[in-house]
Amino acid sequence: MPVEITWWGHATCTVEDSGVRVLTDPLFARRLAHLRRRRGAPPPPRAALADVALVSHLHADHLHVPSLARLAPGTRVLVPRGATGGVPGLRRLSHLRLTEVAPGDRTQIGDLVVHSVRAQHDGRRLPLGPRRSPALGYVVEGAARTYFAGDTGLFDAMAEEVGKVDVALLPVGGWGPYLGEGHLDAARAAEALARLTPRSAVPVHYGTYWPIGMDAVRPHEFHAPGHEFVRLARERAPEVSVHRLEHGQSVRPEVGAR
Repeated sequence: MPVEITWWGHATCTVEDSGVRVLTDPLFARRLAHLRRRRGAPPPPRAALADVALVSHLHADHLHVPSLARLAPGTRVLVPRGATGGVPGLRRLSHLRLTEVAPGDRTQIGDLVVHSVRAQHDGRRLPLGPRRSPALGYVVEGAARTYFAGDTGLFDAMAEEVGKVDVALLPVGGWGPYLGEGHLDAARAAEALARLTPRSAVPVHYGTYWPIGMDAVRPHEFHAPGHEFVRLARERAPEVSVHRLEHGQSVRPEVGAR
């Protein structure tokens, strides 16, 4: 059975593998605080259809309570350990099956196993409160092993902790003109690709949301990361097939042994 990846924008993707629909960091809003969706229409209703949603960390553009509320009753949602304490709004989502996970946890979802792995990123719900939760990535294992990195910086043990993967969904940008510590830009994402050596990669987390009123401020930082990642990936990891998707576009990447 082929694996299919659909990018809906920002860090929101659908991974279909072994008859299971996995949704990453669902964000369906046109506007979030000072951010406005600048490219691509908001995802259609079918984007909210999932067997399980994976939430990488507590930042509002990754754990978006109104978007989670749109998921069907009974949908399984994996959130970082401590999320229900750090984000009280999660407690209102009684129609969902929330499970808190930490790095090293394995969760069975139908014929898939979801491995929770470490990410190097501030996992707190900012700008509120001192509660801390781990930032996570996830490896979805079925017909393929697909790594969703969430938000992360490079760290020495990345390849060891993630393991061998067929597909890597890597953040290559952000929602502002500057990226701080704990993020991948196009260059660092290409370095991550060289370490992980998957068969295929899809750049995400760029070119979707931009601060209101900043359209004329360093606009290349909004548009360019996907193209720059493709260019740098050819140099750093030429054996990896990179699929730069448009919003709502899907790909069936090659999986299996090279």
